Amino acid sequence: MARWKSWEHVRIGAGDGAVLQPGDPGYDTGLRAVAPVIISASRSTDIPAFYGDWFMHRLRQGYAAWANPFSGQPQYISFSRTRAMVFWSKNPRPFLPALGELDDAGYDTLVLYTLNDYEEEGLEPGIPPLEERIRTFADLSSRIGAGRLTWRFDPILLSDTLTVDRLLERIQGIGDRLFRLTTDMVVSFIDIGRYARVRRNLAASGFTGVREPTPAEVRAIAGGLSGLNEEWGFEIRACGEETDLSARGIGRGACISYDTLVREFSHDRRLMEFLRPEEGHEKRKRELKDPGQRRWCGCVASKDIGHYSTCPHGCRYCYANASMALVEKNFQKYCLNREKGIFPPCLPGT
Repeated sequence: MARWKSWEHVRIGAGDGAVLQPGDPGYDTGLRAVAPVIISASRSTDIPAFYGDWFMHRLRQGYAAWANPFSGQPQYISFSRTRAMVFWSKNPRPFLPALGELDDAGYDTLVLYTLNDYEEEGLEPGIPPLEERIRTFADLSSRIGAGRLTWRFDPILLSDTLTVDRLLERIQGIGDRLFRLTTDMVVSFIDIGRYARVRRNLAASGFTGVREPTPAEVRAIAGGLSGLNEEWGFEIRACGEETDLSARGIGRGACISYDTLVREFSHDRRLMEFLRPEEGHEKRKRELKDPGQRRWCGCVASKDIGHYSTCPHGCRYCYANASMALVEKNFQKYCLNREKGIFPPCLPGT
């Protein structure tokens, strides 16, 4: 079976991002860029909360750039073929005014909204209070529709004081208020052992009691969610989870879901030509699995445009920030450029 390899490449002008054809003036010296159909904004930082101005400026320019975190080499990204924008955020409120412009430009929009309750532990110091975040969720659902908004409770974690029962109580407290506002829920279990940066960030913040759920606790949490979902009626998926929880009503994860894209944007001919559901949904879904994600991730291939060590939320368990000192340096650089009306192709730190 064919596997996803890469996006189409085009040449673009550095001034306006226009796609150049062979024989056009400047074609040979134009920027070589990938032209993705689906943009992810972003797994590595919260663009809606902090970098919405940058995103919209780059969209109007027709291209952005992403820097390889290992080599630092830029990869240019043309929006000329883009149909769907997928936004990841813990506070999309600042980005709500931009949704109208995206609609007017004809883009399909999905929002993956991470909404946790770790206020008592202080694990997410830079995000708004829970009540404010729930109001934002309701406003966003009213704006884009329940089917295009996914609730992510991510990551699920335990601690010396946060038990399985207490965790489920907190999830219920949120879910009871969201179940009419969305159709989908994605959960993810924290992975401390695999990611050294997560361990370092937790230790540096003094959160030594935070831990991964044991296999038995994972099953207990999944069973509790299944019981709660009898009232909610969500489609619940587990993000990147190797353990099969389907017996408890939780499917394998896909945050950028093929099924959601087909369901919500069937009117978009160009997006459907890419997804090609007429060839068989399950076959095409497997072909489009994002090779850059973990083995058990079911996300459709997308091009992420974010950058590590740029998110000021300061979540203590974060895998994407090397240190808050570096984040503050990068964000200050961004703010200074923004005050001058400067929005480079890459986010700060690149």
